[in-house]
Amino acid sequence: MNPTDFSPASYQHQLDEKIHRIQADFSVFSLPDIQVFPSPEKHYRMRAEFRVWHEKERTDYIMFSQDEFKRPYPIYEFPVGSVLINTLMPRLLTEINSDELLRHKLYQVEFLTTQSGEALITLIYHKALGEDWITRVSRLKTELGIDVVGRSRKQRVLVDRDYVIEHLTVAGQTYAYQQVEASFTQPNASVCEKMLGWAVEHSKEIGGDLLELYCGNGNFTLPLSRNFDKVLATEVSKTSVESAQFNIAANKINNIQIARMSSEEFSQAMDGVREFNRLRHVNLADYNFSTIFVDPPRAGLDPHTTSIAQGFDNIIYISCNPDTLRDNLTSITQTHTITAFAIFDQFPYTHHLECGVILKRK
Repeated sequence: MNPTDFSPASYQHQLDEKIHRIQADFSVFSLPDIQVFPSPEKHYRMRAEFRVWHEKERTDYIMFSQDEFKRPYPIYEFPVGSVLINTLMPRLLTEINSDELLRHKLYQVEFLTTQSGEALITLIYHKALGEDWITRVSRLKTELGIDVVGRSRKQRVLVDRDYVIEHLTVAGQTYAYQQVEASFTQPNASVCEKMLGWAVEHSKEIGGDLLELYCGNGNFTLPLSRNFDKVLATEVSKTSVESAQFNIAANKINNIQIARMSSEEFSQAMDGVREFNRLRHVNLADYNFSTIFVDPPRAGLDPHTTSIAQGFDNIIYISCNPDTLRDNLTSITQTHTITAFAIFDQFPYTHHLECGVILKRK
């Protein structure tokens, strides 16, 4: 695969190579038919970040070459970025190049956009940001119709708000999601909707209660809650927990509780090893868990959390790293059978791939 070929004509070939790699790497598990969810070929990334390069009186967005020389290359268009990112890039750059207050010591620009047309831009500097900068950026917010966050060392300046509201439609229902600047969100909104729809479809007949680990801002939590009596979700990031609570309220969902804990801590609570004040609002005895949902970081599930997952009748596993997924499945398939497997091409034109697995106890 040539991951540097971003032409839409090469997309299907690159996706086919990823599929073949998964089929080979997971052949030991006798997978059911793999469902494949492709990405749009262009304008699929809702967020992007660029270093900026100052050359005499001119500033440009740049990326660096991947060779040992790390040469800067100006970026004049970004076809994998959302249409809104591509619309805002030249307009913002014109403003930066025409105003030394915006330009001086600007280091990086980050874009966060939504399918519903909202945008937030973060400007990162190597200088303190004063009242004159805030006044200028307030005008910029109005001129471009965006929200702006300024960052420098030990400083974070909000011109108005630090988030956008995304709307994702899953199985005929639309959910509103607060997405906060500098927090993790799924970059490919179109594929994210397909992932959510797949998880909802494969859990709709299960019933009982759901435990979710690594819930983030409630990305999966909200639509999955329709298929279960109660949901208990855990997340260690305070910002993500606050967003999840915001999203639960915004969508008027009343069967979800959030606990700010790591998966390791919650595993200890489940085993009765430790008690946590952060779980004092939750009575675990009130739950009749039928299913666990996990969406771990690239490192996958640690051995103890893997053993906890094996105690559930049903496991829904979303993975951003096929290598650690394969390792985890080696243990989990000792007790569970894979009943569904899906590939989500969240990151076209790269080697990365998202996978989904449904497992049921043997």
